[in-house]
Amino acid sequence: MKKLFFQPLFLSVALVVLLLFGISGYYFEIGFPGWATMLLGLLIGILLLFLLRILFSKLVPLLGKIPTSVYATLLTGFTALYLMRMYAFGWPAPLFYVLVIFALICCGLFIWGIWKILAKTNIKGGAIMIVGALVLAVAGVYGFSFLEGDPFSKEVDGQKSEMAVTTLKEKGLDDPSSPGAFEVETFTYGSGTDQRRPEYAEGVKIKTPSVDASLLLPDWKDKKKKWREKFWGFGVKEFPLNGRVYMPKGEGPFPLVLVVHGNHSMIDFSDAGYAYLGELLASRGTIVVSVDENFINAHWSGDFRGKEMPVRGWLLLKHLELWNGWNASGNADLKGKVDMDNIVLIGHSRGGEAVSIAAAFNKLSRFPDNANEKFDFGFEIKGVVTIAPTDYRYEREMELEDINYLSLQGAWDSDETSFWGMRPYQRLKFSKDFNGFKAGLYMNHANHGQFNSTWGRSDFGAPTEWLLNLKPLVSGEEQRQVAKVYVSAFVEAVLKDNQSYVPIFKNATLAGDWLPKEDYFSQYEDTSKRILLDFEEDMDVASSKGGIQIKAQNFKIWREEQLKARDGGSQQNNALVLGWRYGKGANADSLPRYTIMLPDTLKHFERADTLAISMALGNLSELKIKTDKKEKEKLPNQGFNFTVVLTDSLGRMAFADIAATNALPKTIKSKFTKFKFMDKKMMGQESEIQLKSCYVPISLFKQQNDSIQLNKLKYIQLLFDKDSLGVMVLDDLGFYIRP
Repeated sequence: MKKLFFQPLFLSVALVVLLLFGISGYYFEIGFPGWATMLLGLLIGILLLFLLRILFSKLVPLLGKIPTSVYATLLTGFTALYLMRMYAFGWPAPLFYVLVIFALICCGLFIWGIWKILAKTNIKGGAIMIVGALVLAVAGVYGFSFLEGDPFSKEVDGQKSEMAVTTLKEKGLDDPSSPGAFEVETFTYGSGTDQRRPEYAEGVKIKTPSVDASLLLPDWKDKKKKWREKFWGFGVKEFPLNGRVYMPKGEGPFPLVLVVHGNHSMIDFSDAGYAYLGELLASRGTIVVSVDENFINAHWSGDFRGKEMPVRGWLLLKHLELWNGWNASGNADLKGKVDMDNIVLIGHSRGGEAVSIAAAFNKLSRFPDNANEKFDFGFEIKGVVTIAPTDYRYEREMELEDINYLSLQGAWDSDETSFWGMRPYQRLKFSKDFNGFKAGLYMNHANHGQFNSTWGRSDFGAPTEWLLNLKPLVSGEEQRQVAKVYVSAFVEAVLKDNQSYVPIFKNATLAGDWLPKEDYFSQYEDTSKRILLDFEEDMDVASSKGGIQIKAQNFKIWREEQLKARDGGSQQNNALVLGWRYGKGANADSLPRYTIMLPDTLKHFERADTLAISMALGNLSELKIKTDKKEKEKLPNQGFNFTVVLTDSLGRMAFADIAATNALPKTIKSKFTKFKFMDKKMMGQESEIQLKSCYVPISLFKQQNDSIQLNKLKYIQLLFDKDSLGVMVLDDLGFYIRP
């Protein structure tokens, strides 16, 4: 037996196995301390090594002259490590086995060195081997971290910065992320019986009833049911209504905001991670509740894979029922404190999808997946904010109407790698009588988890997190500062009718004094916008709704297409793609031009205030330009300038340069992991089309030709006369109309 286990080769392999099993155990969250799960991992590793070593020692003699100990050792180590990678470690196979070989070399040198010293056969050689092993290990760790960084930073540095504008701070407005005048009271409400968190047990200020979610979550069964109920002490028929409250001290009534987390390890509680929003908004006169839905989050026993999404939304509405009752007469401390006519829902990750579900369920009388569950809500939800949201977990797509909407997304989000929040934006419709807006903000170097102050810098747990490229990320404080500015501005506009901050949703540069110095793309639309072209109606590229006719000349690329997400999924938005290339000596007639011919039935452009168009840089490779490396580096990598030409029915024309009032859009690229092949396999492309709303004031056209009559507008032409080549993606061309 001693010969089986006390050999340098076996001890080297065993050390690698136990090292990796210990790491996997430490990070395998099952509700026990890390040291305990690490010990469990080591015990499993030792047991596997013992059993496999004996097994292969019996089988290997049949294989030939190679020493049994070598065969048995290698098969033991490989089998143990294979099982561990399949169920715990999570690295891609090529990287994992490179790590194993590297660790085996280091451990082999280390064990053989010790063996030589103990045997006194070559003390000097043994010492050299030990030192070599340590140096190699340190060099490996350092070299691994050296793979981090933003390889696209030089491209961005070479692009044009934002336009010089007068920021809102320079106009005298206060920072919306600065604390307000109200003192803030914090407390919790909930079941009073929570066995994991004292703040929802003896620490609650108000005890709340449980709710039966069994009709909404039939997937609460099998091991997911068994282990969750063992951990929490309750089942799907007794879901608690737990919340952390941030309340301004004062008479009220105050608007109400509910914030809900997304999917995360259920034993790493998420609801405390939005205190930064709760404290800020409460100090500025809004009641904020961070809702606890940890009990339906991920666990080693299983993830509901989106089947829990209806419950995530429904629970928010059940919380609103509580507040409605307390406000009416049910609680002396809260009676009359809440303005139930002014409610906003905020959600992060799956919580971002949940707030859209809640807003949709709010108007229904029954649960669409099981009509035996009756709804009776009808709350005055004025707006929803989605932060790095999903939009594909629930099998139904929510189509919202007449509600204010904001979505925030980081371009370096390793969890939700595309801006899924723009899909609800595209589906959201406004009626004629509604007065509101929808907006999106895309931020470079922001990830998924840092919008929650407790989730940390990595979007994956260890050991997978070691493969992520974290160095380029902004700090957590910087990322949450963006959320504070935009969420607070949204609440001011939607719940308090303070329109002074609305311009930052149109152009992030106006909030530049309050935001980290990063690249931002803003998309915006409100009910005063009259869209002429959105490319959604049919396949005919030569016409549009309302009798509009289109003519495109001298383009190498002209098509309408559905925009794709980074992973190839649909953005649920169609856009126009134009590409051109011409020589330096091109005459005026050969210039690319896209002409929109308006029928006489389209009127009232005399009240137009601003021309608006959404733009993005397309893929230059479509032009099939053959250049050497030096010439390719000189190709432009920022948006291409062009001229907008307005012509009335009398032939009078006015011109405006799109770059005169807009910083042309860039291409934001991301490298999520340390390895390019992993990015392509796990995340998709290094960039995706994200549009930026651009504007040309009508006053600019008037300055150029004051005689033009917009009430007789006949043509809008995009004349690509500034750059000799380019590919542009364009969408949502129209005018903002003054009342």
